[in-house]
Amino acid sequence: MNLLSGIEKFGFDTQKMDNLFEEEKKESSEVKENVSEERKVQETDFILEKGVRCPICDKVFKTLMVKSGRLKRLEPDSDLRPRHQDIDSLKYDISSCPYCGYTAINRYFEHVTSVQRKLIQDGICSKFKPEDNVKEQEGICAIDYDTALARYKLSLFNTIVKKGANSEKAFTCLKISWLLRGMQETLPEDATEEKKTELQKEEQAFYVQAFDGFFKAISSEMFPMCGMDQTTVDYLLAAMAMRLHKYDVAAKLISGILTSPAAPSRIKNKALNMKSDIIAAIHGAT
Repeated sequence: MNLLSGIEKFGFDTQKMDNLFEEEKKESSEVKENVSEERKVQETDFILEKGVRCPICDKVFKTLMVKSGRLKRLEPDSDLRPRHQDIDSLKYDISSCPYCGYTAINRYFEHVTSVQRKLIQDGICSKFKPEDNVKEQEGICAIDYDTALARYKLSLFNTIVKKGANSEKAFTCLKISWLLRGMQETLPEDATEEKKTELQKEEQAFYVQAFDGFFKAISSEMFPMCGMDQTTVDYLLAAMAMRLHKYDVAAKLISGILTSPAAPSRIKNKALNMKSDIIAAIHGAT
């Protein structure tokens, strides 16, 4: 039975309309099938634009931030380098004013003294050449490693010019080395050995600078340092010492953590594991 018979006079074809929900079911199943197709996750799914006012030139610009609530944390590297599924969040932990050149890791960006502001204006802003693409871009585009690396290096230069604390310089160097490690992990299979070696050497150079810088910082600065308490910094330095084959330094730091009543159990468990690695490494080296 054609339930819609009688409206043909309006110009509609109502044949095969005996089941009103047949087509709807068909369409629904098609929609469900399309939805069920796995959508490829993109880096832009985890980032958003945020307006930021530059504390140096007072202009507002847009920077990209990570949607922390959407991140899926993976096991960090032994030296606490953060790792997340489908995105390297380190690329977005920095803000760079495209108008005056002031650049800093996000935790430091807004915290500038009047003296530092003057140093940046004289040493950075007066010489900075804005890029041609300062104009607003349509849509959100992921930051590539080369762009992120250039911004971190500009951040380090800003920190030197404004006479920032040793801990800030060390932390920036550490993040640069982590970023270079991430670049190596994402190199295409056909990358040349020369490119791999170049990145390894650069990572090592910044890593050594970070290691030395943190040791200078702990002798002259108060904790917390770069958002870390003393136990965390000691563990970080021990892990860095391990990577640099400074096993005596690592052993001394780990011993201090294990005997500290203030060290949380989470860090002590990590320290115990590292102690075993240190012993194995020392025996392997002899």
